[in-house]
Amino acid sequence: MMNISWVTIDRFCEEQRSSDAMIGRLIEENDRPLRSSAAGLSDDELLEKLESFGLHLDRDRLEQLCGGALSAEEVARPLIDSCGFRGVHDRMQGEWIWICLVALWQRWWPEKVCLELLDDKIQDGYHLLERDQAACARTWLNAWSDVVRLCDATGVVSVAQFDDRFPMTQSLYNWSQDLEEVLWNAGLRDRELLVARIALCEEALRRFPHEQQLMTENRRKALAETRFEVGEVDEAEELFRTWLAADPRWGFGWVAWAVCHFSPAVRDAPRDYVKAEQLLREGYFTPGVRNRDAIASWLKVLCDETGRQSEARAFEQEAKKLRRQVEKSKHQRRARSVSERVEPDDASDQAPVPGRRTTPTSGDRGLPLDQLPATTAALPPPAAPRTLQHAPKIGRNAPCPCGSGKKFKKCCGTEPAGRTGLKLMDGERS
Repeated sequence: MMNISWVTIDRFCEEQRSSDAMIGRLIEENDRPLRSSAAGLSDDELLEKLESFGLHLDRDRLEQLCGGALSAEEVARPLIDSCGFRGVHDRMQGEWIWICLVALWQRWWPEKVCLELLDDKIQDGYHLLERDQAACARTWLNAWSDVVRLCDATGVVSVAQFDDRFPMTQSLYNWSQDLEEVLWNAGLRDRELLVARIALCEEALRRFPHEQQLMTENRRKALAETRFEVGEVDEAEELFRTWLAADPRWGFGWVAWAVCHFSPAVRDAPRDYVKAEQLLREGYFTPGVRNRDAIASWLKVLCDETGRQSEARAFEQEAKKLRRQVEKSKHQRRARSVSERVEPDDASDQAPVPGRRTTPTSGDRGLPLDQLPATTAALPPPAAPRTLQHAPKIGRNAPCPCGSGKKFKKCCGTEPAGRTGLKLMDGERS
């Protein structure tokens, strides 16, 4: 079962109430309070609301309760349990306890890190994303500092641990990649944000050293390409050289290094086609290199730009052939998987099928799920936020047009789109 925080459930309900009339009616009929219900209440009125549940709290007492907490939810849970709510309506009204705590925390201790306020900052950034990427970037940098503080407070050393301990509306796994991307896009007009991107990547690589290979490779590439763009060319060269010496089969590493030389985004530097071609060819001819088809595609682009049309056509054909081989290999593996699968005799013993709806839970005594199963079951997951590149492209979270079923950013996102000025993003192929 998927763990989900109360702030996420509240956010889903708030959004769905305004967009889905049926859910709006359910929330109204059940007299369910939401965080927005507290917006017009004064501090004294919020304390009176807590008093109505037998909780005799003032600012000093609440500060003691929240002193070592990292979310209002963890403070509210035992308070709600102590009230001994029995009926459905009473338990529903008991959600006011968490709502009051979040509202008072935000008013009295806005600098004290907590899950709910971090989640607000991240969602505020998504609302800013399409109209003001620089403002989004700065909002998210503030949120990132909260992530660092939460990691320090709990000893979290991986993205997965963080997402398990602090289940936000948008996972750290997804959001941190969106943050890197918006820092790049906004940084093309503000060098300070590119410098911030360098610091972010270095911090993430240091704190989360054992992440999935794809995330680590993408973060390394982001670090090195950003050093190139701020003019720290020697440092970037050394990073690529070190990483590819350790893993010469990192195909997108060769591509990223080469693209820094022949497709700079903001640096006032000439294109070094000779160096770029040397790197691409070295990667292309490395035994067992991953994503050889992507290297061939970029060699095709380079040959196009240098007027060598016959070589460009040859590399284009080679890239297509390599992709066909990859797809054939995938098909064969799928076929073997189907033929080797043993179907259970008893349907009750079947393992969960990927893709089925997972009912989220907020714990044995979770806030709203016990009361509104119909509502929460109807809530879709949050739409993946659309992030923007500095050149037109398919959205990073959109389905890949190749038909693989993966997101574009996880599949063909690094394939040349006919011009080398497009932002390079890693994908993966089996």
